[in-house]
Amino acid sequence: MNLTVFGTGYVGLVAGACLAEAGHAVLCVDLDLRKIDRLNQGELPIWEPGLDAIVARNVGEGRLAFTTDVARGVAHAQVQFIAVGTPPDEDGSADLQYVLAVAESVARNMAGYKVLINKSTVPVCTADKVRERVAAVLAERGVAQPYDVVSNPEFLKEGAAVGDFLKPDRIIIGTDSDKARALMRELYEPFNRNHERTMFMDVRSAELTKYAANAMLATKISFMNELANMAEILGADIEEVRKGIGADPRIGYHFIYPGCGYGGSCFPKDVQALGRTADQIGYEAPLLKAVEAVNNRQKGVLFAKLARHFGGADKLAGKTVAVWGLAFKPNTDDMREAPSRTLIEALWAAGARVQAFDPVAMEETRRIYGERDDFTLAANKYAALEGADALAICTEWQQFRAPDFDEMQGRLSARVIVDGRNLYHPDRLKADGWAYYSVGRS
Repeated sequence: MNLTVFGTGYVGLVAGACLAEAGHAVLCVDLDLRKIDRLNQGELPIWEPGLDAIVARNVGEGRLAFTTDVARGVAHAQVQFIAVGTPPDEDGSADLQYVLAVAESVARNMAGYKVLINKSTVPVCTADKVRERVAAVLAERGVAQPYDVVSNPEFLKEGAAVGDFLKPDRIIIGTDSDKARALMRELYEPFNRNHERTMFMDVRSAELTKYAANAMLATKISFMNELANMAEILGADIEEVRKGIGADPRIGYHFIYPGCGYGGSCFPKDVQALGRTADQIGYEAPLLKAVEAVNNRQKGVLFAKLARHFGGADKLAGKTVAVWGLAFKPNTDDMREAPSRTLIEALWAAGARVQAFDPVAMEETRRIYGERDDFTLAANKYAALEGADALAICTEWQQFRAPDFDEMQGRLSARVIVDGRNLYHPDRLKADGWAYYSVGRS
């Protein structure tokens, strides 16, 4: 099939490349000329394991192309994916201006039947708004063109997005059109070879499914962080508690790891947006607000532990803190809502210096913070420790799990570790003379 994807951000680029990998002819459209030029030169705007090879292969074999030409994109295919950003608005609701702008562009250029597929994460009833926008533009043009609007939310984990798309757990499709249903079944046929993964439902249920999934996972994380904070006070070990409850198959081990809070492009804004939807329909949703509040508080845990070790936040002035991990999770360079940012900015406000390292997020860090006298991006994890008064761990990259502690001791000016991901064994480190603070373990 010929497919058009509007947007070459995280969702659009992964979707476009993986659909091309399945054999479809995909044209990705983006108004950012610099981004399209980079893509046409083989440079990816995001870091995602395995994506570069898929993009290069499918561009080389002629199944994947990039353009800024909207008219060309609309003419290319019956099926038009909308995969643009939906950033949080000031009130926490999803900003739909880019989604509706694509709908308008398709309507202004369409000739013949089109299926507009909402791949972006959007609130319930967005399909109605897209449908209304297309109808208004067609009326303005004085033409009658057939079209359908489909909800097809993505369920991609950053760092594992290629595998998630090529081997999905489920493919959610919301439509009430038999014609659109047949096209969507054909489109996703390559992904259903082993067993049927496609689930058809009404549009609003599909839209709600995406938000419900992310809110559920965020709730599990915040719940475990609440328990972790209680465990510290009670003298319990949250890691043992985690194993104990995870053994129950009704609970499972996924997303019950305590830490310094969740971040990224999905959980924070989706929990906010779902809460805003509840407000708009007059429904009180205290659990969603609590999930967000717990997470915001948890992001301050590492700074609080450092302040407590040094005798108060005011004692951090003039100190140097090494930070391992800047991305919000491993295997990505995404720093949106990352716990590292909360810690680093709090340290600066207290008058401390920061020396940081991340395997892939260094350029993104430079883009966000620029050059500062109180900030050094180190060449490697050990260089970040040089002369530092403490180490804070924000991201559980694999290379941080088994470091050389003798090397660390030689670099740090004091043996202090504040571990936001519970990577090490407290008893072993404390026996070796380290001041070691983790989450939910005394």
